[in-house]
Amino acid sequence: MSLDTKAVAHIATLARIRVPEQDLAGLAKELNGIMTWIEQLNEVDTTGVEPMTGVEQRGLPQRQDVVNDGAMPDKILANAPEPAHGFFTVPKVVE
Repeated sequence: MSLDTKAVAHIATLARIRVPEQDLAGLAKELNGIMTWIEQLNEVDTTGVEPMTGVEQRGLPQRQDVVNDGAMPDKILANAPEPAHGFFTVPKVVE
């Protein structure tokens, strides 16, 4: 795939990047080099290779999914402008 200066100008417009006219030819050359490299990567046989998220195969640490009140309701409600009966109060939005 080969990109000309018109295509590069269109890509720059879509990306909302202002590129001066004199820089389009150099940018087209760089993008064509990148596209050639991508085409080379597409030729690599990856059958049997599992996708990776990183070089180390381990899971993320997870905590137990337990519902609780935070064990400090007084500290939490201390920031509320008008707490009532252990809850935050909010203005009525539906009549």
